[in-house]
Order: sequence, then C-alpha cells, then structure tokens
Amino acid sequence: MVDQEATEIENNIKKPFKMNYYYNKVLKDNSFDEAIERVTDELKKEGFGVLTEIDVKETLKKKLDVDFRRYRILGACNPSFAYKALQAEGKIGVMLPCNVVVEEHETGEVEVSAVDPTASMQAISNKELGDIAMEIKSKLQIVVDKL
Repeated sequence: MVDQEATEIENNIKKPFKMNYYYNKVLKDNSFDEAIERVTDELKKEGFGVLTEIDVKETLKKKLDVDFRRYRILGACNPSFAYKALQAEGKIGVMLPCNVVVEEHETGEVEVSAVDPTASMQAISNKELGDIAMEIKSKLQIVVDKL
C-alpha cells in the first residue's frame, strides 16, 4: 500500500500543472524604454514603488558573455501592503517584492508581465495573507490593464 501511495504521489508531481501565476499585456505602440516609464508611473498610481531593477540582458552579458533580449525585472513594493503581510506572516519577506517584467520580443513588441501574488501565497496557509494577496492582485491587474 505504501508503494502504491508513493507511486501516485510521484505521478502527480510529474504531471504538467499549468497555473496562471502572472498577468501580461503586449504593448504594440511603445518602445522598451517607454514601457518601463509607463509601468513605473502606473505602479506609483497604485501605491507601489520600484525598489529594485534588474537588467537581465546586461547581467547575462557581464556574467556569462551571452546575448539576450532586453529584459528588465522591476521589484515593486507597496509599503502598506508589505507591512500588513509582514505582520500576518513573519517570513513572507522571502516572497517580496512583487516582480514586474518588461521584455522586448524579436518582433519589437514589448510585453509587460506582473506576478499574481495569490499564486505565490497558495504555498502558505494563512487566510489573512490570502486576503492581502487578493488586494495586491487587484492593484497589479489595474496596472497591467492601464498600459
């Protein structure tokens, strides 16, 4: 019986599971730099600041000497919600800030993707934190929708 349960668990782990863990939008009329500016402005309107900015293209060139498309990770934080989340779950800082990605495709189109914080919070059994994640989710959806 134990071997059968172990096999079932292993099979479930191997099954592809597609979870929507981000929201995205392709911007057809904006350059990469314009998209960064628009995203930053819309984040501010929803109470977020950009704490970190990682230029993946530059980092990969410097560290691995490989070419990569323009790809920037913005670490967005809404201080009020971060404070509430930290009060609800002391170790939640390992999942902060909320990442927003701006990337340029070969076609020249720029895509913006934002993390769905409710997907991240599914790993944590804390109703209060889930409620906070829902509020943040709605704000990040507004940001992406307004682009």
